[in-house]
Amino acid sequence: MAQKQDFLGTGRRKTAVARVRLAPGAGKITINGRKLENYFFTDSQRILAQQALAVTETASKFDVRVNVAGGGPNGQAGAVRHGIARALLQVDAAFRPALKSHGFLTRDPRMKERKKYGQPGARKRFQFSKR
Repeated sequence: MAQKQDFLGTGRRKTAVARVRLAPGAGKITINGRKLENYFFTDSQRILAQQALAVTETASKFDVRVNVAGGGPNGQAGAVRHGIARALLQVDAAFRPALKSHGFLTRDPRMKERKKYGQPGARKRFQFSKR
């Protein structure tokens, strides 16, 4: 069960879903039981996941625990950012203008386009032969 000090947020991106739990602390970020550095290997993914904390300047005030599933590394990093932003709104509604202006509260609607029948992919077509 969640303690009273925990703030929850759910983030989504592509097919990834992140369940975020913020608790007052020193700024530790744990994703699926692993440290941020051991989960996201590229700097761009680490920065993406922490952007909401950086904009609100709360990186050292909260411990972040995340369960994330589905998708790939970039989708998961985006889902973590979305979840942290939603959890920060529960902490303080005054963060809303800053988070909204950076676009962290909007769920990115871009998904993989479906494959069409009779073709090898979503946009790719079989080679045209005139003769």
